[in-house]
Amino acid sequence: MSVLSGKNVLLGISGGIAAYKTASLVRLFIKAGAHVQVIMTPASKDFVTPLTLSTLSKNPVHSSFFNHDDENEKWNNHVELGLWADVMIVAPATANTMSKMVSGNCDNLLIATYLSAKCPVYVAPAMDLDMYKHPSTISSFNSLTTFGNTIIPAESGELASGLSGEGRMAEPENIIGFLEADLESKLPLKGKKILITAGPTYEAIDPVRFIGNHSSGKMGFDIANSAASLGASVILVSGPTKFEAKNSAIKVINVVSAQEMYDACHLYFKDMDVAIAAAAVADYRPKTVAVQKIKKAPDNFTIELEKTKDILASLGAIKEKQFLIGFALETENEIENAKGKIQKKNLDLIVLNSLQDEGAGFGKITNKVTFIDKDFNIEPMDLKSKEAVSDDILNKVLNFFHE
Repeated sequence: MSVLSGKNVLLGISGGIAAYKTASLVRLFIKAGAHVQVIMTPASKDFVTPLTLSTLSKNPVHSSFFNHDDENEKWNNHVELGLWADVMIVAPATANTMSKMVSGNCDNLLIATYLSAKCPVYVAPAMDLDMYKHPSTISSFNSLTTFGNTIIPAESGELASGLSGEGRMAEPENIIGFLEADLESKLPLKGKKILITAGPTYEAIDPVRFIGNHSSGKMGFDIANSAASLGASVILVSGPTKFEAKNSAIKVINVVSAQEMYDACHLYFKDMDVAIAAAAVADYRPKTVAVQKIKKAPDNFTIELEKTKDILASLGAIKEKQFLIGFALETENEIENAKGKIQKKNLDLIVLNSLQDEGAGFGKITNKVTFIDKDFNIEPMDLKSKEAVSDDILNKVLNFFHE
């Protein structure tokens, strides 16, 4: 999955012949899974039509502060557009537009939005070769870079003037590749390896029956997706669940029983930087598994159970550099029981769930957790979506690496 997937991309188009390439560029952004809005300078509309770009982006195209033909039309809020964007790219960026970006000469919607943007800004210049090498253009490049913008180098080839040389806007495919590589390199968990467990385990009674629980696996999968979106390489060991990983950086290991989950975790744990045990692992399993389906008994039926291996405790016993996070689902004495697990299992952080909290627990799309760290600092959180809780958990991971 592209790092652009789900991102809000704001494309600013200025008035150069290379503007015709932006139709392909918008299409590639959409194909990568991005949400796209387009701002055009008035001059750029001579080279590509707003109708084309609005059709491809599935959004209205913005080109002025308000519609002169409709006095009741809402004005285009440049601040709102700037805050909406996760990424802004100006392509093509003419010498004129770059000069305005440097000087702050705010005479059109594109420049006003650029000056309001809080996100990373990329600039794809396009002009003739002499303009590209002119000292004023080089000064603009240097100033834009000093401001924190990133220049996507122009390419060499035939130019609109008929000359051949450097100054062509990078091809749309190369712009996408540049953005993906640059954004990935800046992800905060790039290079980190994270092990996550998810879902229930099923402990066989006979070939058709098992002991299990109501865990859906959503929490673990949401954590995995959040970790991968931050650049981590993720090993997700999952019990039976309907969910699928959304990112190619997630390697899913499907298991059924607690023993299989134990074996998979120990296979990968030594190479991990972080382990997050979100699975609801069965504490007990049948001591003997029947080879054939057990027939219905006329009276009571007894199954002898034995303890499964404690995966989290076993990881805590061998951890070295790893940041180890566990989950606790409690119904009484929640805080004290969670503190006990931190000490007993050698955890760095525990995520406490209480079945007493409305909206929390198995099978819900929300969760209400309390974070307790190894020093027993307690941080209760509000009821949130499980995706938002996942982000909170990954923020704890990020804080660990920045300590």
